[in-house]
Amino acid sequence: MPDTETTNALAQAASPYLRSAAHQPVEWQEWSRAAFERAAREDKPILLDIGAVWCHWCHVLDRESYENPEIARLINEHFVAIKVDRDERPDIDARYQTAVTALTGEGGWPLTVFLTPDGKPFFGGTYFPPEDAGGRPGMKRLLRSVAETYRAQRDRVAASAEQIAQALSRVERFSPDGQRLGTGLVDAILGSIERMFDPRHGGFGSHPKFPHPSAIDLLLDRYLETRREPWLTMVTVTLEHMAHGGIYDQLGGGFHRYSVDERWIVPHFEKMSYDNAALLSNYLRAYQITGNDFFREISLGILAFIESTLSDPSGGFYASQDADYSLHDDGDYFTWTLEEVKAVLTEAEAAVITQRYHIEEQGEMHHNPAKNVLFIDQPFEAIAARLKLTVAEVERLAASGRAKLLAARWRRPAPFVDPTLYAGWNGLMASALIDAYKALGLERARDRALMALERFLAQAYDPARGVYHSLVEGRARVEGLLDDQVFLAAALLDAFEITGRRAYFDQALELMEITLRRFGDDKDGGFFDTAKDREAPPGGFDMPRKAFQDSPTPAANPMAALVLDRLAALADRPDFRHQAEATLALFASRAEEYGLHAATYGRAVANHLRPAVEVVVVGEKGDERTERLWRTACEPRRAGQRALRFEPAAIQAGELPAALAATLPHLPLDRGPLALVCREMSCRPPVWRPEDLASQLSPSD
Repeated sequence: MPDTETTNALAQAASPYLRSAAHQPVEWQEWSRAAFERAAREDKPILLDIGAVWCHWCHVLDRESYENPEIARLINEHFVAIKVDRDERPDIDARYQTAVTALTGEGGWPLTVFLTPDGKPFFGGTYFPPEDAGGRPGMKRLLRSVAETYRAQRDRVAASAEQIAQALSRVERFSPDGQRLGTGLVDAILGSIERMFDPRHGGFGSHPKFPHPSAIDLLLDRYLETRREPWLTMVTVTLEHMAHGGIYDQLGGGFHRYSVDERWIVPHFEKMSYDNAALLSNYLRAYQITGNDFFREISLGILAFIESTLSDPSGGFYASQDADYSLHDDGDYFTWTLEEVKAVLTEAEAAVITQRYHIEEQGEMHHNPAKNVLFIDQPFEAIAARLKLTVAEVERLAASGRAKLLAARWRRPAPFVDPTLYAGWNGLMASALIDAYKALGLERARDRALMALERFLAQAYDPARGVYHSLVEGRARVEGLLDDQVFLAAALLDAFEITGRRAYFDQALELMEITLRRFGDDKDGGFFDTAKDREAPPGGFDMPRKAFQDSPTPAANPMAALVLDRLAALADRPDFRHQAEATLALFASRAEEYGLHAATYGRAVANHLRPAVEVVVVGEKGDERTERLWRTACEPRRAGQRALRFEPAAIQAGELPAALAATLPHLPLDRGPLALVCREMSCRPPVWRPEDLASQLSPSD
């Protein structure tokens, strides 16, 4: 963050991204009613800049244009300037991204939008250089042109803005048309995923290449249902190539946001908590299903990054790590020259490391050709043969070399970590760490997850309004969105399943009842992304949205359906199942056109149609017999399988949801720890041996 005397109103902002622009000569305002009132009073258009602290090109735009005194003078003279952090206000970002994409065919960050004083967009784009370059108009010329057009053609601008607003209000409107849910919907989405699969490098599409964790989850579900190898192959090829590439941090663990090339080599270096949460779950499931220890190794690497960089000691997970440590570098913290490597390592270590990670005189970074992105290029066996060493010796040298490089990297100026705790992203992370506990038995991961949930319940939860969107220095800020409610509710159910604590179940149930009341559409079904009873937005420009596509977090409407179906089964609430079905039916006629980006919807539909399989383990904590049954229950043998554990005391005290209360108190608990497999409210006879439980869970059973 620049250490410069502040000159504008952003100095008081809670967002680190906004505060980073406080020194700029632009008279920035936060998104507020006062800013729009000023625009109306001064009869000026609004320049809206939306970005994020982790966004490389946002920093470039700041440096090139918003720190330029001449450009700042043009902005201050002709516009009211508003800056928005897209992580802090994803609802604002989503609406103006839709507008700019409709106007120009492209979106992303930084997002540059020109608005009328009542908030309606009339022109926009993404990054603009200070002067005309690369086919893009320069910021100076653009500002003069927009200001002149607004002054000289006011009626035309207003009419165009109104026409755009009316058109946008229909863009994401979904209406029920009577189409029934069926497996054909899931097959159509899977067909789109299959057609986009890159069999050579893994992933979907060409470049730039983003991870698509929801698609991986859907493919794994389909594999568990059918045992057809092609579904699993798409998963393993993708996960292997990603983990070998530069998109994975080979030293510090964790994944960068995306790769600019189809081979996953050169990333955009920001690391997002939500990406790493979802990919952690992917690698854990793939490890459990395949037994491939490489997937376990990558899972542990992601966990190491979460622990070292994203974990708040007081509970919860930070939002992101920036790509750059200053406005003038591009991933320099994560990349290496050959000389830098040799300065840190012994000759033997350097010989192994340079071959393993393709470190040469000429690297991959355009801004500094000597800089290398580390990616796995050579297997240990080939390096051993070339150096005339054993594979074990090469592995030992690689391990010691990596440790030295990581220690040296810790001494470099580090990219900024945004300490904001976002409810939805914390819900995703808590669920992923609970997956790590179930897959690997890591109690520390479980405890981190529970700490995060407890902190949000204590500091950012309102029994009347649900969970707030963010926590900043222990203070709840920004009204919660649909994502925040459903992701946290899902994590609370996960916590209930691994602890048997009724309080987590009750909180999840209460949170979804709030979500139905405040976000649910009683007329057409589904859920709006913002609460119906919230205060009207400044300026008045609003678009009712029902989030349906993964972008990049799982879409909130199908996630809501998944949570409702889980609660319906546990709480014996047929009304919840009806709400889930109405939500899914709302999008049925248009699901196929979204393809890959409807993967969470595909999972939700498949989950809704298939019988739920619940494995209940009852036994004393710490009893090895209980732990063996629990480990078996957590092995993914069927799609949609869920594992729950309880101590006998909880059952005897009646601390059970309705659907379990009818069965569990009557179990023969005097014979020791046992497991029960239930399907569609019908339970098999209890078993006491892990092999008998595995047999009952066998797909052929």
